[in-house]
Formats: sequence, structure tokens, C-alpha cells
Amino acid sequence: MALDVIIVGGGIVGLATAHRLLEQNPNLKIALFEKEKAVAMHQTGNNSGVIHSGLYYKPGSLKAKNCIDGYHQLISFCEEHQIPFEITGKIVVASTEDQKPLLNNLFVRGQENGLEGIRKISVGEMREIEPYVTGVEGMWVPQTGIVDYRVVAAKLAVLNESKGVEMHLGEQVLSITKGQTLSIVETTKGTYETKLLINCGGLYSDKIAQMTQREPLDVRIVPFRGEYFKLREDKEYLVKNLIYPVPDPNFPFLGVHFTRMKRGGVEAGPNAVLAFKKEGYKKSQIDLKELWETLSWPGFQKVAAKYYETGFGEMYRSFSKAAFTKALQVLIPEIQESDLVEGGAGVRAQACDRNGGLLDDFSIVEDAKVINILNAPSPAATSSLSIGKTVAEMAISRF
Repeated sequence: MALDVIIVGGGIVGLATAHRLLEQNPNLKIALFEKEKAVAMHQTGNNSGVIHSGLYYKPGSLKAKNCIDGYHQLISFCEEHQIPFEITGKIVVASTEDQKPLLNNLFVRGQENGLEGIRKISVGEMREIEPYVTGVEGMWVPQTGIVDYRVVAAKLAVLNESKGVEMHLGEQVLSITKGQTLSIVETTKGTYETKLLINCGGLYSDKIAQMTQREPLDVRIVPFRGEYFKLREDKEYLVKNLIYPVPDPNFPFLGVHFTRMKRGGVEAGPNAVLAFKKEGYKKSQIDLKELWETLSWPGFQKVAAKYYETGFGEMYRSFSKAAFTKALQVLIPEIQESDLVEGGAGVRAQACDRNGGLLDDFSIVEDAKVINILNAPSPAATSSLSIGKTVAEMAISRF
């Protein structure tokens, strides 16, 4: 018997999508396929665990809407299922006078996005919140928080399975053939028929999407590795909660920052360097085929030409702990190289179009048989329940 929906990808977005679909129609026959033997093994399980407020995103964009809605939905979900989280607030720091206008732009954007309680703060007020921080001006964002998204994803998986979702872990999708009424999905363990396929493939979402159409995709996922250090336990007093710099408005990353983790410890980072493999969490992990696909993509070549100075700086910090420390000292001068121990790394699935544009917004593309989530990097974890609801509403009209 044919399935109603197959979801590809067992990260938090795929799990949340299944959850929201069942809320709208509990009778749907849904299967979720994840090539790993557990859920949340990639972007979901390797991020810094921040509950984002929606501060940074263009008003009216999918990121702004889904992040702000998702923030409230995530908190409600955690409260309902007794998942530990904290609303800590964060400060955004202008380190130099020429960053003040950028901080003000961010403040205005936060107001436009409906954030309540955000305010500009003086150096003295910054020091009251974070005693070791330095800068010329700051902004307080009370809505930001911390959670362990692996715990959220695990709860979603349990709920989905209890409601009848077939969880196919350790099963990779190999091909998708769209027919007149049904699509045929071949995996490493079998062949399945479905009325609708939803692609939540994260780092491989472009590969999954390409299986569903003959024409070449106009976007490609470029993997950027974000590497972290952790503060030594006896130095964790230097950071109370979350400290962020003013981000470069031309680059889709937030800059190195400090994050107290819900699962313990304080992370410092990340940088943003090209990963030589889609799931390349270490410098030594290289997949020549995937690397060539990235380097030969016309869009990436244009990105590299445009941001080569920034890229070299990020790469230098990747290989130089001293340079990484120097970047962190802009926010907390007391930090010393010896205070940092090697942390983990995550890989961001960043969509890049053929013309060299790094997609700033979430991208969801659909036809009658397929819904492809083609760009869902940060703040996708915060936004996941809202993205899931958005996709579920798109899907449910087909039934």
C-alpha cells in the first residue's frame, strides 16, 4: 500500500514536519528516512544550542516569520514535554565606533520584527550583564535562550513513532522516480511508493532535490564548517550567558561569539571555513568528488572571488589558535590562548545560487509531488516547529 508522505531527513526540521502533519491529519501514513542510525546527527546535533530571537532577519522574510513564530512554539513544546531550556538573553557588542551605525540598524530591525524589550546599553550596562566584556556600545536582547536540540529532536522522534510514523533509520534514499499519481523511492533497503515526498535532507537537500527533476538545479549546497573552542572549566566565569559581535552585514554568518551551553560548558566560535566534504567535521575529512562539485560550481567561484579576504582570514583562524584567540579578545580581552581547549564543529548547509548569491532566506520549493526545503541553515532549529507547520499546510492541501 502506498504511503501518503515520505520525509527524507531525520534532523529537527524533518521530525518537526512529521509532527505538524500528524497534528493536522492523524490518519496520514508517513515514513521518515534517515541514512544515519540515529536522528539529529548532523546540523541539529552539532549546533550551539541557541534559541534565536529573530533579531537578524529581514522583516517579512521566511526566516523572520518562522524564527519568531518558532521561538514561541519551541518554548511551548519544551514546557509541555519538560525539556530543559533557559531564556538567558544576550548582548550584541559594537567593538568600534564605526560599528555603532550597524548596531543601530540591527536595533531597528529587531523593533520591526516585533521584539519587545530590546534596548541599547552603555559600556557600564554591558559590564553589569557581562563583567568581562569590552566595547563602545551594546544592545540587550532579552528573548534569546539556550536548549539542547538533540533532546528536542529525540522527543519529536518518540512522539512521531508513537503516533504511527515509520522511522527508517540507517536507510539511505538512492533514487526518486515521479509517476503520474505516485512517486517511487528506492533506498538501500527497499522500494516504496508515496503520494508526496518532502525533502528535509539538509546538507544533501540539493542531491535529493535533483533526484526529483530532470533540469539542473539552480542552487547547490556549499558546506561551511564552523569550528569551536571551549573555555577551560576554571575560566567559564568570564562568560555568564551569550555575547555576540555586530555581524558583517555582507556575510551570512554571525562572527565568533561566546555561548553558554545548556548541556554544560561555554563555547567560543565558530569560524566559517569551506568543508572539503559535506559532512566534514574535521580538516582531515575530504571527499574529492564532493569537493570538486563545490569548487566547480560557478556560484561558489563567484562567492570565493567576492569574499576571498574574509575567507582567508577564516581559514587562518582555523589553523592558528593564536589568531582565533585574538578574534575572541575583541569581546573579552582577558581571554588567553591557554584558556581555550578544542571543542567540536558543525557544518552549515548553505545554499548558493548559480550567480554567486548565498541565499539569505529559507527556500522551500514545491510541485505537485514534492516539497523541497532547499535552504534551511540557522535559525532552522529554533524555527523548526514553525517550518514544519508551514510545510504541513502546504502538504495537507494535497489530501
